[in-house]
Amino acid sequence: MSDDPSVEAPGQQTIKAPFTLEGKGLHSGQQAFAEVRPADADTGILFRRSDLRGEPVIKADVELVSGVEWETVLGPDDSCVRTVEHLLAALAAHRIDNAEIVLRGSEPPARDGSSADWCAAIERAGIVEQDAAAAVVEVLEAFSVEDGASRYSVSPYDGYRVSAGIEFDHPVIRRQFASAEIDAGTFCRDVAPARTFGLQSWAKALHARGLALGADFENTIALTDEGIAEGIDLRFPDEFVRHKIIDIVGDIALVGCRIRAHVVAERPSHRGNVMVARRLRRLRFRPADGTPVLEAERIFDFLPHRYPFLMVDRILEFEPGRRIVGLKNVTINEPFFNGHFPSHPIMPGVLIVEGMAQTGGLLLMNEVPDASTKVVYFMSMNDVKFRRPVHPGDQLQFEMEMLQYRGRVCRLRGVGTVKGQVVAEATLMAQVVDR
Repeated sequence: MSDDPSVEAPGQQTIKAPFTLEGKGLHSGQQAFAEVRPADADTGILFRRSDLRGEPVIKADVELVSGVEWETVLGPDDSCVRTVEHLLAALAAHRIDNAEIVLRGSEPPARDGSSADWCAAIERAGIVEQDAAAAVVEVLEAFSVEDGASRYSVSPYDGYRVSAGIEFDHPVIRRQFASAEIDAGTFCRDVAPARTFGLQSWAKALHARGLALGADFENTIALTDEGIAEGIDLRFPDEFVRHKIIDIVGDIALVGCRIRAHVVAERPSHRGNVMVARRLRRLRFRPADGTPVLEAERIFDFLPHRYPFLMVDRILEFEPGRRIVGLKNVTINEPFFNGHFPSHPIMPGVLIVEGMAQTGGLLLMNEVPDASTKVVYFMSMNDVKFRRPVHPGDQLQFEMEMLQYRGRVCRLRGVGTVKGQVVAEATLMAQVVDR
């Protein structure tokens, strides 16, 4: 499955005219209605629950994922949006950056269990370019993600391509592999028609958990223990793995921008897909050339600390008002190694937490006017846990997330990692005061 990678549109895009699709929800089993409307530039993809009081709006954002069991769910239980992946995949393949999806019910209609009807509706509605630059995450350095049996490799690529391999102990599926460019032409032709699937023997257990209540022969490839249920014909010999590509594209669309990368997935799952989306979203807030957001010289402008108590060498990622990632290169020349387990040097845990605090202070200082006249004091530390020792030669990353900010008081959640493994975590409370 391949076409030439499409050239990225210079501007954001939305649909030219609204369209509606109706049907049954795949998991809820209830009648579902979706109207997809054009949206202004920089809106993103929004879901509006018109059936609920106040018509709550949930953005298609990986940070809002609340469920990954057999479907991808966004938002809180009382106003969630379920099974968003098939529609989001069609929007992503067409480079639709902005749209409002008005739902009557908790999920878009399943239609035939694929993305084909969504693709056809988008093409009938038309696409219009907007006067704003499209955001693109470009992978410059390969990375991998593992979650149980699911494994992913994401590497640089001139375009957007998804490859997937699956293996089921079933005579119709066995081992399957497929690969496709994620552009409108290739996706609509070679991927979008692939339907969701499941064994009939799963039905009772899934129904007991409120899942697959709307699955039937019209929207699901139903499998018996020996083959395919009577009356169902495959659209592709490897339709099963092609549908997994739909799920991957739809889940990764929650990054909130276009992707330039090759994603290779082995035994993908919604949970694993979302983990990849989170990694990609972090890259969105790094400079395009891979350079740090702040080097030490600029950190001096915002923090009062100096050697040997400056515990942050550079800032790698910065998302104003939300999160920040700092880096500390731990060397054997650190003065604390002279007296802290000198025969077996490990970094003092309290200094790891201090590194978190300094990184979080940089995030907090961005929220106050005239930051040069202010300083951050930390008031409390809770839920502090040390998972692994940090040794000379390690690169220690501090990821801080702003949980709450009122007045001049802020609550932050911090995680320290070395090579992707958590070494420490804590919840911190801080206050901005005058110098």
